[in-house]
Amino acid sequence: MRWDALSGEDPANPALFSTDAVTTRKFDTPEFRGITFHEIRARSILNRVPGASRMPFEWTVNPYRGCSHACVYCFARKTHSYLDLDTGADFDSQIVVKTNAPELLRRELGSSRWRGEHVAMGTNVDCYQRAEGRYRLMPGILTALRDHANPFSILTKGTLILRDLELLRSASAVADVGVSVSVGFTDEELWRSVEPGTPAPERRLDVVRTLSEHGIPCGVLMAPVIPFLGDSPAQLRTTVRAIAAAGATSVTPLTLHLRPGAREWYLAWLARNHPYLVHHYEALYADGAYAPKWYQRRITRQVHELAAEYGIGPTGPGTARRIAPEAADRAPAPTQLSLL
Repeated sequence: MRWDALSGEDPANPALFSTDAVTTRKFDTPEFRGITFHEIRARSILNRVPGASRMPFEWTVNPYRGCSHACVYCFARKTHSYLDLDTGADFDSQIVVKTNAPELLRRELGSSRWRGEHVAMGTNVDCYQRAEGRYRLMPGILTALRDHANPFSILTKGTLILRDLELLRSASAVADVGVSVSVGFTDEELWRSVEPGTPAPERRLDVVRTLSEHGIPCGVLMAPVIPFLGDSPAQLRTTVRAIAAAGATSVTPLTLHLRPGAREWYLAWLARNHPYLVHHYEALYADGAYAPKWYQRRITRQVHELAAEYGIGPTGPGTARRIAPEAADRAPAPTQLSLL
C-alpha cells in the first residue's frame, strides 16, 4: 500500500504519514469481523478543503479514512485509491485510524497561525462509524474544540454521537455548534441494500429527536435521494414526514452524485440488483457525476413543499433554503455538496 503520497484531503501535497507509522490490527469480535484497522500517527489533522470557495466550510477534521458504513454510493471511495487500495471492498474494510488526532488537533488549534475558523467533521467519511466505538477519538476532538471555543459542525449517520451528548452541550455553550444527521430515505429494504453498515434510518431519526430534546438543534441532510429507487412522491413524503416528526430544524435534499470510484462500484451494484435501471442511469448521468439540473430542481421543489407542509423550519445559515413552489422552476439548482 502506498502510505506516503497523502496529506489531508489532497494527495498532491507532502506526505501525511509514512510506512513506519502504520500498525495493522484485526479484532475478532462480531462488529469488527472482516475489518482491518491501520493505526497511524498523522502529521496534520486540520485539512483545508480544495476548492473551498465552492463549499460552505473551509476546514475539516477526519480522524478516519475508509468507512464501515459501506454505503455503495459513497463519494469518498476514490480517496482509497491514493493508498493503492481499491475503492470497493477495501474502502469498506480497510480503515485508517489517525490515533493521535485529538492531541494533534489541540496543538494545531493552539497555534498562533490558527484563526478560529469553522471546522466541519463527517464531510469525507463518518467520524461516528463503527471504529469510533473502539478508538474513541471524538471525545478528545470535541474537548479540544470546546476548550478553544472553536466553532464546528458534525454530519453523521451514526447513533454513537449520543455518547458525546454532554460534550456537545458544553461546547455549544461557548461556540457555534451545528449537528446534522444524514437520512436520505426511510425505506427499510433500500436501506439494507445500499447502506448495510449503518444504523437504521429510524434509529438515526431517534438521534435527531434526542439531540433536540437536550437543547441541541439538529438538521437532516436528506441525502442521497436515489433516482428511480427512492425518489417517488410517496417515498419523499414518507421521509419528510418522519424527519418532521423527529423534530428536525431543517431538511436539505441532495440527489445522488456518482464520482469516479463511487460510480463504478454503484453501477456494479445496480447491475446485480436492478439491471433494468442501468440504462436509465447511463442516460441520467451521461454528462458526469451529477444528475441534470432539472432533476435536482424537481427533487428540491418537492422536498421543500413537503417541508413547508409538515412545518419544518425555520431554516438558518447553512441549512436548506425554502423555495416557494412558484419560484422553484426558475431557481438555480442547489449546490450538490460533497458530503456523502
